[in-house]
Amino acid sequence: MKKFLTILFISVGIFGFSTTTKAQKIGYISADEVIQLMPEAATVQKELDQYQQSLYQNAQDKQAALNDAIAKFVKDSSTLSPSMKEVRRNDLQKQSQDLAGENQRIQDEFAQKRQELSAPIQKKLQDAIEAVAKENGYTYIMPKEALIVMPPANDIGPLVIKKLGLKQPSAATTPAKP
Repeated sequence: MKKFLTILFISVGIFGFSTTTKAQKIGYISADEVIQLMPEAATVQKELDQYQQSLYQNAQDKQAALNDAIAKFVKDSSTLSPSMKEVRRNDLQKQSQDLAGENQRIQDEFAQKRQELSAPIQKKLQDAIEAVAKENGYTYIMPKEALIVMPPANDIGPLVIKKLGLKQPSAATTPAKP
């Protein structure tokens, strides 16, 4: 009797799950591939390159100023009083410490600028992905890069590209399938 009840509960559980579970449609997309097709992405990249160059130029200017100050200190040190030498030495050490943190500051400012400039592109892409998913009945959209095996029919990239009004990449630029 106990075996019968166990089998009955298992059967009801399996039957119950199979009738209440709705089929879920899962798609995937390579967001990077779509972003590369967006004209505003090229504009953002150009702005970021210019911004990064200006940050590095500013750091190089600070380094040159420090080198000049050190050379002047070495040249003038024989004529300076001990207290004046100490003041200038402390000033040079402070400038050197400030310059040591410059690389991290550049990276932080660049990352912040990248986030600021790419946020509208990412929002536009996210909105298009959500619209395509809703229109085509997808329950989940996964990043292509996180998947190992994926059926080509579930790639929503072409649908999103069309939704955004972008030009589909030609077959020559698409990697060959094995």
